[in-house]
Amino acid sequence: MSESFRDRLRPLVEEALIHEPTVLSSGRVSAFYFDARMVTLRADGANYLARHILETVPLDSYDAIGGMTMGADPIAAAVAAISFEFGTPKSAFIVRKQPKGHGTRKRVEGPLPRGSRVVIVEDVTTSGGSAFDATRAVESELDCTVVRVVTLVDRMQGAAELFSREGYPFSPVFTAEELGITREELEAEAASGSDAPGI
Repeated sequence: MSESFRDRLRPLVEEALIHEPTVLSSGRVSAFYFDARMVTLRADGANYLARHILETVPLDSYDAIGGMTMGADPIAAAVAAISFEFGTPKSAFIVRKQPKGHGTRKRVEGPLPRGSRVVIVEDVTTSGGSAFDATRAVESELDCTVVRVVTLVDRMQGAAELFSREGYPFSPVFTAEELGITREELEAEAASGSDAPGI
């Protein structure tokens, strides 16, 4: 049986996982940290992740892919570039944290027609707030339909529950547990109330 793109990704993801107390963007201290850019900005990591997404999310179910800058940017760009080889090109888009202060003053950037079906991507998902904000932005600004949310790593701190409650299919490539984070570490994270966005 041939090795899947997810299998090829795994050692890269495991290498980017740091098992030591780290200050998150929220200011809280986490027992573990995933340095996503060490995977999504590698030539092989970007390639494997894009091909995994293209193989596992039906090509006829969406028109474009993107998410909140900057974690989603390298993922969406890689999928868009490689999708051309499949004969079903998918445009990439970027969701700004705030609307642009000049020019077009758009929050959603890229060749994304109104009413498109989109996949929202993220590198690391914690509570799901950042990816959920991106879904709301494309829905409100361009009347898009979000067909799926995909994350490279789900820290298992509320994202799955959020997207289930809001009716969005959620597909992590890996969960924290699958990467060896212990139940004790996850419980400690939950008790600390960590609410950092994808880090």
